[in-house]
Amino acid sequence: MKFGPLPVRDAAGAVLAHALAAGDRRFRKAHRLTDADVEFLAANGVRDVVVAKLSPDDLDEDAAATSIAGAMRFAGIATKAATTGRVNLHAASAGVFTVDKVLVDRLNAIDPAITLATVAAYRTVEKGDMVATVKIIPFAVDRALVERAKGLLAASEVFAVHAFRPRTVGLIQTVLPLVKESVLAKTARITAARLSHTHGTIGEEVRTAHETEPVAAAIERLSAANDMVIVFGASALCDFDDVIPAAIRKAGGEVLRAGMPVDPGNLLVIGRIAGKPVIGAPGCARSPKENGFDWVLDRLMAGLDVTDADIAGMGVGGLLMEIQTRPQPRETARRFEAAGVEAIVLAAGRSSRMGGPNKLMAHFAGEPLIRRTVERALEAAVARTVVVTGHQAARIRDALEGVDAVIVHNPDYASGLAGSLRTGIAAVSEEAAGALILLGDMPAVSSADLDRLVAAFADAGGRATVRATHGGKRGNPVILPRALFSEVARLEGDTGARHLVESGLTPVVDVEIGAGAAIDVDTPEALESAGGVLQD
Repeated sequence: MKFGPLPVRDAAGAVLAHALAAGDRRFRKAHRLTDADVEFLAANGVRDVVVAKLSPDDLDEDAAATSIAGAMRFAGIATKAATTGRVNLHAASAGVFTVDKVLVDRLNAIDPAITLATVAAYRTVEKGDMVATVKIIPFAVDRALVERAKGLLAASEVFAVHAFRPRTVGLIQTVLPLVKESVLAKTARITAARLSHTHGTIGEEVRTAHETEPVAAAIERLSAANDMVIVFGASALCDFDDVIPAAIRKAGGEVLRAGMPVDPGNLLVIGRIAGKPVIGAPGCARSPKENGFDWVLDRLMAGLDVTDADIAGMGVGGLLMEIQTRPQPRETARRFEAAGVEAIVLAAGRSSRMGGPNKLMAHFAGEPLIRRTVERALEAAVARTVVVTGHQAARIRDALEGVDAVIVHNPDYASGLAGSLRTGIAAVSEEAAGALILLGDMPAVSSADLDRLVAAFADAGGRATVRATHGGKRGNPVILPRALFSEVARLEGDTGARHLVESGLTPVVDVEIGAGAAIDVDTPEALESAGGVLQD
């Protein structure tokens, strides 16, 4: 292939390197010029064009990408048609992605013209997610290089998406006198939600004393009736012969590994009994935040083995986001604490566009939306969470039973959003530097998203307004600094925080958090699209 300027009269069959306008026509980049195109360009005063001139031994970019993708061996993945020298590959189902890194590296070493990029190994993907892309860099590539790539790829499977399989899980929770019922109930809910993401369900839950004999008996019984067993200990693992590993052995199983180089998640135990996995969950798995337990659970739910060597290899990349409630929080935690942010969850609205049902009581993965929202606030790096009720206040309170949040009531909720904002701000403690305003009906906002907002607020010294965005467009939640609290008191009617954000009274920091910033569930159609189920 030759690349560069060429007299237009000699450019028939060549590929345009840049978009070109002439007369009343526009020619796009990568357009292959025909004889008629050449005549038109010459007639309109174009003398030279920058093109790629292919030789007989070249394949154009789309043909080369299609040929290479067609030679790949993979499973659980679908390909898209080539365009601009690229073939994208997408997950055919939700599952776990595996990849032969050595093979990908060898392919990318053939020539810089040929590239293959993938997502990280063992990443959990959803159906339709792009997992890999073949991209040809120039407009054409030597056919011999393409044949080398195809020969290399024919040797073995390069990647796969291992689909999640429906599995039943036996859940065991051990109990000590100081363990609260609310903690056990929350653990069961969070575990059920984790499993639902991977098409799993809890077959049976058993609670026992934190002693080897009863735990062993429960493991033996539940492993016979389920595909997997998960054990949450009332006390954290402190020795490799502690209660949970000892109970696995007592039940006739083997312990594959106790302890993992992922933080949070260090204290995980993994074993096997009669060919079925048994996981001793670390304490951080009681939280919905990502931790080492997720890495192991997702692989097992996709039918992948997890060995001692697999876990030993998880250290690089295994330092995950800090959970603020752990002992001896590290530097990030101290920065968050210094920000002094409290959350206000607005849950007073009448759901008028729903036509009757209260959207905050809709179920997501079996849990009321308002409880899901408040728990995500509680898991975030905020000092305190306030919930403002109004419409169906008693029902909201019942849905939040056992949740460690302050609930305040806005008797004037029917007058609009301003009253609920005023009620929430009035309940914020005097030492708070800012208030995170979180709408109760935003199911796609995660605790990690909230942490990013809090971190931005801390980086701004607690003096800026922080606003979530999606694709550069303003959204929710927002963090209002204390300097705006007095302005909230002046709001009336259905006026929300947007007026204050755009008032110019404080700097505004936009934080891109993705689609969650724009997804609320005001209508039955929006709620259904977001995965919710309305309740009476």
